[in-house]
This record gives sequence, C-alpha cells and structure tokens, in this order.
Amino acid sequence: MAAVDKLTPNDSRIQHGYAEVKGHKWHYLDIPAQGPQKGTIILIHGWPDISLAWRYQIPLLTSLGFRCLALDCMGYGSTGTSPNLSDFTFRTHADAIAGVAKAIGAHHVVLGGHDWGGMVVYRAAQWYPELVTHAFSVATPFMVVNEKFVSNEELVAGPLPQFGYQLQLSSAEQKVEKVVQGEGKMRRFLTGMYGGKVKSGRAAMTPEKGVDLEMVADEADEISPSPLFNEEEMDYYVKQFLKNGMNGPCNWYRTRKLNYEDDLQLPAASKSGLQQPVLFIQALHDSVLKPEMSKGMERSIPHLTRGEVPASHWALWHTPQQTNKLIKDWVDGVVLGGKSKL
Repeated sequence: MAAVDKLTPNDSRIQHGYAEVKGHKWHYLDIPAQGPQKGTIILIHGWPDISLAWRYQIPLLTSLGFRCLALDCMGYGSTGTSPNLSDFTFRTHADAIAGVAKAIGAHHVVLGGHDWGGMVVYRAAQWYPELVTHAFSVATPFMVVNEKFVSNEELVAGPLPQFGYQLQLSSAEQKVEKVVQGEGKMRRFLTGMYGGKVKSGRAAMTPEKGVDLEMVADEADEISPSPLFNEEEMDYYVKQFLKNGMNGPCNWYRTRKLNYEDDLQLPAASKSGLQQPVLFIQALHDSVLKPEMSKGMERSIPHLTRGEVPASHWALWHTPQQTNKLIKDWVDGVVLGGKSKL
C-alpha cells in the first residue's frame, strides 16, 4: 500500500490554538482545510495519548475540505492538568468542545474520537445535539446510560474482566504516578504501551492486571522501540507527557461515579442514544474494547455505519490505510453525500 501522509511533531501545517472554557485554557492543534472549507472536525484522543494521535488522519480530513482541530484533553500536553476530578469528566470535555467551537465561530461540527475520546464524542453529541452533526469513533463502542451505578469493581467481577487494569489506574495509592516519573521511565512506559517488546518477555501491560511497574522501573531490561513510532515522534510524546506527569491521565479512571451522575442529567431527547449519523470502526484485535462489546449499538444509534480493521487498540497508527479508507468513505457518502449511513 502507498504510504499515508502524516503530520510530524513540528509540521508547518500545524497552528496552535487555545480557548478558555470555564476558567481553564484548552490547547488544540489547528490545521486548515485544503481548498474551500466544507466543515469543521474536532478530534479527541484517548489514554495515554495526545492531540498528535491523529497525525495520520488529519491530512486526509483536510484534503476532504475540513478544518481539523485536535484537542489536548485534560491532563495532557499543553492543556495541562487540574486538581479537580470533575475536570476530567465527559461533560467537562463536551463543554470544552462547545467552547472551542464557539471560539472559532463554528456553529456545526463533526466529532471524531479514539479510546476515552470515543466516549467523549458520544456524550458530547448527546449534550450538544444542535452543534454536533456527525460523529465517528475508532475502537470505542457506545455505552448506554445506566440508571443504576456500576463501579469499576463490579464491572471487573462481572461482564468485563479485561477492565482489571482500571482498578490499578484508579487506585488511591497512585502507584502508576509514583513509578512513571522522569524521562527514562516515561519513555519505557510509553514505548511499552505502544507495542515495544521487552527483552525479558514481560508484557508492559495486561488488561487484567494493568501496567507492569517493575518492568517500567527496571531500566536494565531492554525494550525495543515501538513499531508504531519513529524516534522524533517518541521524543515528542515523552516531552509532552513529562509536562504534567501521569496523575491527570490516571484521573480519567477515577471519574466513573461523576460520569454516571452527569449521564442522569442528559437531555431527555438524547438520553437513550444518538440521532446523528455515526461511524464506528472496530479494532478486531483490541484486547480491551472487544468486538462483542459493540453488539446492539444500532438500538441506540439508528444511523450507524460499521467498519472494522485488523488492528490492535492503536488502529489510528497500526492500520492507517484501512482506517482512513473507512473514514473517507463515510465522510464522502454520509457527511458530504447526505446519506444517513452507508
């Protein structure tokens, strides 16, 4: 397959923007449309990631006529972090998206998300149905609003044992934050998360138990570079993560009760799901967000287009050609073509 155009960390196409929303300054990458602008797309990354997560997708989207904004979420990059857990919720990020759209004068936007960003995108479309016209999510299925609170512990003991890592990341002991500090350990952590192989054969992370912190600390145990990153990209990621450390990223796993309480306040008209056209791309080899988790999404999203790629969780980079083709076909046929689904 032909190489996919991608942004570099210091790409001349990137402009940097900031929008103040409810007292916090949110940073985003801002890349103008190629040719006449047909719309605006706002992209939301996941854990552990940053706005440059979308480096393979942004050139495609701008070539289709969209101005692209890629947000640094709370706890990441130049958006910085916060001591308040409420600043890490889906509702806060939905408000931030609306605030960014207002700041640039966009009355309608398309949203794209990956991992936690996918959940942000779904909820933002529910909170702001007049603003969000279309949405797409890579790897993350839609989760319905529960009338009864379900804790992380109940999820792990019940239907989703592969969410065991969330118990580690949400722990009050903050072991991940305490270990993953400094340039060396941060590099080992990110390299392992993104597929670098450890010489001893230890897994950098398992869905059931979480991050192998002994591996992160043992710098004598060599780890090969991530196959998904070049050296410049990894250097940039390490620098961005060192700005705020791991407390903010881990705080995303401490907001389950807050997100549940916010969900109960969703507008009645959108509480049951999304009426906007949605593209969901399943990463077939994702060991956490498994294909069976997306069963029945059509009941909540009647205008759903499904796609799948033979990728790990990191489908944005693992299979950029296939991922981009699904996005392009949907944008051409649904967003620009006027269909509700393909």
